[in-house]
Order: sequence, then C-alpha cells, then structure tokens
Amino acid sequence: MKPQAFDCVKLVAVRDGSAIVHSAFGTRPVRVGDIVLFAPNVLCGSEPEDHVTVTTVYLDSDYVVDQVYWQYASVLADRLTAQQFVAAVYTEPAQVIRLDENGMGMLTPWLDELVALSTDGDFARNFYRMQALWFNIAHVVAPYIRASPVRISASQRAHIRPTLPRSRRFEPVRAEARSAAELLHRAPAERWTLDALAKRVHLSPSQLSRVFTDAYGKTPLAYLTMLRAEYLARSLRETDLPIEAAMREVGWRSRGHAAQQFRKYVGLTPTRYRQLALRAR
Repeated sequence: MKPQAFDCVKLVAVRDGSAIVHSAFGTRPVRVGDIVLFAPNVLCGSEPEDHVTVTTVYLDSDYVVDQVYWQYASVLADRLTAQQFVAAVYTEPAQVIRLDENGMGMLTPWLDELVALSTDGDFARNFYRMQALWFNIAHVVAPYIRASPVRISASQRAHIRPTLPRSRRFEPVRAEARSAAELLHRAPAERWTLDALAKRVHLSPSQLSRVFTDAYGKTPLAYLTMLRAEYLARSLRETDLPIEAAMREVGWRSRGHAAQQFRKYVGLTPTRYRQLALRAR
C-alpha cells in the first residue's frame, strides 16, 4: 500500500501474516497480534511479507473526542477541554501495540462482527451493537496505548470556555443555583454581573459562584456565555435575522467578541454556521 493519510483515527489489527509498515515511527515490522494506531492525517504505507490480513477500524475524530470526554468527565469540564486533553495526552502520531496472538484471539470475534455490521449498511439499526463491540475492543487495547499525564485543576474546570457536551453532577441542585440558572435562561441578553445575579438569589457572589459551579460545572458567567452561543446558533439556523442583530439579541454587543466566543463553542464562525444551516434547509 502506498503512503496514505486519513482524516480520522485508524486502528489496524494484524490478523494473519506479517508486513513492513512505514509511518511517523519510521519502518517497523508488524505481525499477528499487533495493533497499529494512527492519529488523523498521519501518512502510512505497508509492504506485506508474503501475505498479511488486517482489519481496520476507522474512528471519526469527533467521536473519539466525545468518548475521551465521557471517560474523563470527572476531570474535564467540557468538549473543548477534551480536545485539548486529547492533544496533550495522545502525542504520538503512530504507534505499534503488541498484544500477542492470545490478545488478538480475544478481539477476533468482535472484529468479525463489527465488519459484518459495517458492511450491512444499516448504521442506525446497528449503532448500539457496533458501539458495544468497539468498547470491548477499546477496553483491551487502551491500556497499551502510550500516553502522557495531564492535570487540570478544579479552578480551570470551572472557568473553561463553553462547548458541548457539558458535564453534570448527578446530585441535588441547590435552589439558589437553580434559580440563578433560570434567570440566565430567561434573560440571556441582560448585562449580568456576578454581583447582580447573586443579589437576585440572596447569596454573596462567592457563595453563588461556589454552589453554581458545584451544580453545573461552570461559573455563572461561563454558563451565560454557553447559553448565548446556543441561542445564537438557534437564531442563525431558524431565522433570517442579520448576524449582527442576532448577536445583539442574545446579549453580545461586540461582533468580534461574539464571533470569537461562538467559534470556541461551535468550532465555526457565525457566518460559516449560517451558510451550512442554509444549505441543509
């Protein structure tokens, strides 16, 4: 196979035979029981030694980030943090994981069924079973992936910029935190300050910040930024309101600041987001 790169994560399981693989790690021999893991957009090529049989799992990069987010939800505040975490932890563009033949024997039935369901073509009907099979495979392979330690403090988690999905603690929410969230939902365009919001719910600013972060994983003002981005996205999708007017409607007075915050949240500029929304109508 000539050198190729894919815009996704690739996991290549060597099922039979052997080959020479050329990639970011140089030239490496692989054999039965090996897993070759490639980051997105990493070139790789291979030359079979007599013969080689592999099964390749292609994983959308956004899907991988979502899985990492929920795996580390106790330390990651949201999806943007997860992207940064993945970039910091999984730094090797390509690596060979040696499972041996017994390890590959464990993966074989899962890989075979995953292939069968993939070729079946009915992804909606097979989605949950395919996910279950992938989780089984990942559970075996993940402990062998080389990674770097990353720490994120509680303060960083609370003030991180908003993106979906957002973490929730499954514990009772204090009435004051719930009331503050309801105020922000009802009037996102208001020029809220922490002091003003705290007065409305009869807490000190420091108390409100603490109980709100405990409940929603974010400070009130970071939560407000998230709401404004969500409401702006809905306006761009569902109305023909000019972009700048839509920004003002959700509470952002500066177009530059609004575009910056929206892009952090959605990954696209408001203009590009509207273009895609119009195309999908």
